[in-house]
Amino acid sequence: MDTYRRWPVAFVEGRGANLTDAEGKSYIDLVGGIAVATVGHCHPKVVAAITEQAQSLIHVSNLYENPLNEALAARLASLTGGMRSFFCNSGAEAIECALKLARKHATGRTRFVATTGGFHGRTFGALSATGQPAKQAPFEPLVPGFVHVVYGDVDALERELTAGEVAAVLLEPVQGEAGVVVPAEGYLAAVRELCTAHGALLIVDEVQTGLGRTGAWFAYLHAAIEPDIICLAKALAGGLPMGACLATPEVAAAFAPGDHATTFGGGPVQSAAALAVLDAIEEEGLIERAVHAGERLRGGLGRIFGVDAVRGLGCLLAVTLDRPVARELASAALAKGVLVNDIGSDVIRLSPPLVIADDEINRALMLLREAWDEVRTA
Repeated sequence: MDTYRRWPVAFVEGRGANLTDAEGKSYIDLVGGIAVATVGHCHPKVVAAITEQAQSLIHVSNLYENPLNEALAARLASLTGGMRSFFCNSGAEAIECALKLARKHATGRTRFVATTGGFHGRTFGALSATGQPAKQAPFEPLVPGFVHVVYGDVDALERELTAGEVAAVLLEPVQGEAGVVVPAEGYLAAVRELCTAHGALLIVDEVQTGLGRTGAWFAYLHAAIEPDIICLAKALAGGLPMGACLATPEVAAAFAPGDHATTFGGGPVQSAAALAVLDAIEEEGLIERAVHAGERLRGGLGRIFGVDAVRGLGCLLAVTLDRPVARELASAALAKGVLVNDIGSDVIRLSPPLVIADDEINRALMLLREAWDEVRTA
């Protein structure tokens, strides 16, 4: 179906931060499958885990115990202060699980507060939470009970919470699809405080920001807060479809058998891949690498586009151009062998694999400068 405006290139191989197309041309990947290839394309540890598990058992369903699934839940619990996991297939599914869990936990409370500019997925519940009217309009009427407040506006959030019946507040610690919008210092802490005061749960969408991308295991850790529910996906299984909804034990206890389910979520192969991803992040120091690589990228981008044009955390960055030519810049960069993601008429996003080497960053920046020079003088 005609749902993607695809670039005219077909990739057939990937290693680390590099992709090769069907013609044999190499590219430096600053998109990372949209923040998926955190540990790089075809990481040897991930490939080995997938291969080994696929040779013994691919699927058996969640009607039976799954030792790899349980091991992954234990690993994630160790990273989140004991949260319990529900595994699914995507970020949108993780959001849907979180919304159902919040409603079930908050008996009698039916409203959700989300933020303008936020993006949480394309299924009806996730789309209803998404604060981007252009994506919602063709599919209205949406799921009732959602209200949106300006991201960063604490007073607006407090007014909605004071109005009552709010089951949960849902937001991204850094808004990815809105253009990598980093909130002002203190905002997330204020949101946490207000949720606690009004008895609402705090759901943090870490689908794009989680698992090391911003220079911490999760972006909410930069604000030193504790959410009630966390949604993960993208990087979790190294490129295989996998999402997770994590919740504190008290909140997770609201679900009973039959309340929620999935056929494929958390299967043996996906769980093996995810465990290998977590191993690679820890063993290779990729969280620290995200900080270093992000600083190097940010500095180089600032020299090309202006320091004030660059924003983000770690290896999740965006550049606001001084004219609406993001698509043209992405096209020129592609021709030179660099992938960037145009997410607005004047914004490009970069979410490279955390394994990207310094010399790859330097070359990508050189080619981006050449592409920008071509576009702005055209």
